[in-house]
Amino acid sequence: MHKVACLFSGGKDSVFAAFWAMYNGWEPILVTVFPEPYSMMFHHPNAEWAKLQAEAMGVEQVTLEAKKEKELKKLQETLAGLGIKGIVAGAIASEYQKQRIDKMGYELNVPTYSPLWHKEEVLYEEMIKYFEIYITAVSAQGLGPELLGENFNELGERKNIHPLLEGGEGETFVADAPFFKKRIEILGWEKEWDGVRGVAHIKDARLVGKS
Repeated sequence: MHKVACLFSGGKDSVFAAFWAMYNGWEPILVTVFPEPYSMMFHHPNAEWAKLQAEAMGVEQVTLEAKKEKELKKLQETLAGLGIKGIVAGAIASEYQKQRIDKMGYELNVPTYSPLWHKEEVLYEEMIKYFEIYITAVSAQGLGPELLGENFNELGERKNIHPLLEGGEGETFVADAPFFKKRIEILGWEKEWDGVRGVAHIKDARLVGKS
């Protein structure tokens, strides 16, 4: 089976990319980076809870911690030891992210795949319809603390805001999807707001059966 590394934060984009890999009949390994706050490359709020998503999907997960100046180097070293035949990423519009992932694939001599690249309209409709998504961070004018910990459907259409919160405008966590064997029940949130940006940290969560 074609083994690929899926860069996986637990947000909607990486969950969708992992599904794409599974749909192709590949064997994904979820690779979750625990970065320092405000990394340009990696989503960080609630990444520690991605372990429940991996369990719900029945997929292997590998984790690593990395400081900003060494996060790409450490990720590449980790990927080099996995015996993968490709790298899958959830990049939608960030040239910064895509160029660095493509460069990593080139150096590891494996292809890279960005199945969500510039597919915003289709993805938005699919995610809203099939995923249970929560807003875990906001950092853009017009997005306030009332959205933290709320369902992604509450975002709706907003002027000057990307519908999928691209470009660091916000981050998300997926609690359920059609290919999850169990659903993640979020038992509480701890919210931070500094007047400009905010984060909703999951206090506790568990896997529950689907009705």
